[in-house]
Amino acid sequence: MGSSFALYLGRQTLETALLLSAPILITCLVVGVAVTLLQAVTSIRDMTLSIVPKLLAVGVVTLLFSGWMLDVILRFSNDIFACIQNIGH
Repeated sequence: MGSSFALYLGRQTLETALLLSAPILITCLVVGVAVTLLQAVTSIRDMTLSIVPKLLAVGVVTLLFSGWMLDVILRFSNDIFACIQNIGH
């Protein structure tokens, strides 16, 4: 296993992690900004008002994208196991 393979493996791992976390992080960002604007307009400073919508939105996004996320992680896992198998030969 050379250094180029280790760099390739690290890059693929980071790209997959970013790809899998992007829908949830973007949802948190959008909902957080919307709730903050609502709180600024109405002068409401309740902490639960910012947490509950984010949790609900993350739950919905996770349910919607779970099939795609599973497909991405399974494809990545298969690639990793194929690389491990090739190292042994």
